[in-house]
Amino acid sequence: MANRFFNDTDRRNMRWFWNSYLKQKSPWLLLIMVLVLMQGAVYQQFLSITENGLRVIFSKGALADLVQICAMVMLLFIVRATASYIVPRMSTRLAADAVWKLRRDLTNSIVRLDQSYFDKTSSSDLILRLVNQSQELSNFVGQTTINAVRDLSTIVIVSGYLIYKSAYLFFVALIILPIIFLLMQWVSSRIKIIRREAEKALGAYMSNIDEMAGGMRTIKMTGQEDTEVTRMLASAEDIKTLTIRQQIAEALVAPTIDLSSAFVYILVIGGGGYMALSPNFEMDGASIIAFLLGLAIIFDPARLLAQFFTKLQASLILLDSVHSLISADPAIKDAPTATDLDDDTVSITLDKVTFAYDPENPLFKNLSLSFNAGQKTAIVGATGSGKTTILSLISRLYDIDAGEICLNGRPLGSIKLASLRDKFSIVAQDIVIFNKSVMENIRYARPDATEADVIAAAKAARIHDLMIQRGDTPVGPKGSQLSGGQKQRIAIARAFLRPAPVLILDEATSALDQLTEAEVNAAFAELQAGKTTIVVAHKLSSIVDADLIYVLEDGNLIEHGTHSELMKNKAYYFQIFNAQAKKT
Repeated sequence: MANRFFNDTDRRNMRWFWNSYLKQKSPWLLLIMVLVLMQGAVYQQFLSITENGLRVIFSKGALADLVQICAMVMLLFIVRATASYIVPRMSTRLAADAVWKLRRDLTNSIVRLDQSYFDKTSSSDLILRLVNQSQELSNFVGQTTINAVRDLSTIVIVSGYLIYKSAYLFFVALIILPIIFLLMQWVSSRIKIIRREAEKALGAYMSNIDEMAGGMRTIKMTGQEDTEVTRMLASAEDIKTLTIRQQIAEALVAPTIDLSSAFVYILVIGGGGYMALSPNFEMDGASIIAFLLGLAIIFDPARLLAQFFTKLQASLILLDSVHSLISADPAIKDAPTATDLDDDTVSITLDKVTFAYDPENPLFKNLSLSFNAGQKTAIVGATGSGKTTILSLISRLYDIDAGEICLNGRPLGSIKLASLRDKFSIVAQDIVIFNKSVMENIRYARPDATEADVIAAAKAARIHDLMIQRGDTPVGPKGSQLSGGQKQRIAIARAFLRPAPVLILDEATSALDQLTEAEVNAAFAELQAGKTTIVVAHKLSSIVDADLIYVLEDGNLIEHGTHSELMKNKAYYFQIFNAQAKKT
């Protein structure tokens, strides 16, 4: 039966979740099981006492006997009520702890995935797994599963008592089991298919929300509100359709069990009535009533247990989703023989490097560049020429397809990733700003920095006045309360706070006005002293002092030299520089 409901992936995922998050809680889970079994045993005792009570009534027994029976029933349900209070509290706490650890492992796994994963995955998909799917698993593992165990124990214990009272009547009732089994098998397969589609639809919906929120300024300025409403409603319609399909599949379970229960009751009433009337059986009216009451007690948990199995199939899809992410093995990782790079100065060489995001369309073929220690080297070219990709390759966000990249003569693969990236200080155009104060945003580059260190970095980046003015006030989600120039100055302050042998400036002053740019460039002169500086720029006026300028076009190196040398060539660089000069 297990093979029909659970495939190999399901069993592997369940074993993983048990071993990783629940096994260490076995003593507490055992205590919960004992309390759950007590809840089931209460019903069995209740049936036995009820049967005796009915005999007292039918045989006109003593009033004291009836009072004693009522007191015993009350005591039984006090025990059950106590267990019903303790069990959910304990199970919820254990489930919450397990899912907290699951989120911890998810986060640890996500931040270590290759950059290529984030190039293909929207933030909404990560939110779906970290928030929605993890929380649904918490609810399922906690209260839903414990309730199912309670229902199962009630069914088993009460069934045992009913078999003891009349095995014949009980096994007559089991005639409906094949119907329920076939129904559950069909529903389980349908639920898995629908739930997988529903998770994709929900991910697409959340992605649309993220895109809408991020582009709201453009949406309002271009009057595209109605278009966005239409787009969002189309995604919501997909979720609605899948939800209805899932509910239709689940809805077959309850009425099937109800009709089956009615059929069983008819069999028991007819067969039990005959046994009570016949002198050949030791069943009386009290026994038949108690037996019917026992069946009533069983069928409600049976209905809930059937619903649990439908929820289980949906939860197995969620479990597979989070397990696949946690178990994902990044391709870019430390080689077993990798060591630290302890040099205080760094030279970088690219030797005949070939690289492609898409294997059919390589970006670089046999590209060779050098970035010498202590010098300022600029990379210029049109959008899509590969400037930022070079920065990604030297920091090993991607591995090259052919050729070699070396730091101080050492191939990147021989250097530990943490040590490699510790050699870079980056001011990029895609600035990460958190909804915290300006000071805390600067301190992000070096969490252990003192207040004096942060102030010095802020002054160097010409953002000290804003930091003092705003104080502890958060800057809004993604720095929404800051201008583009203020965001870039925060990034520049981070570079001052965490200096490294290699300084990368990726459009570092693109959002600054001319006066501020001149001030920041003066500060950069101090920051660049003695460092290997790599500048990616569209504004060629900002790199005229570079020791070497590489000019790229469609991934190919077409020119290189100093500013004066390139101007004398009167080629691509010369044309772009003069075109920009005319605009200013």
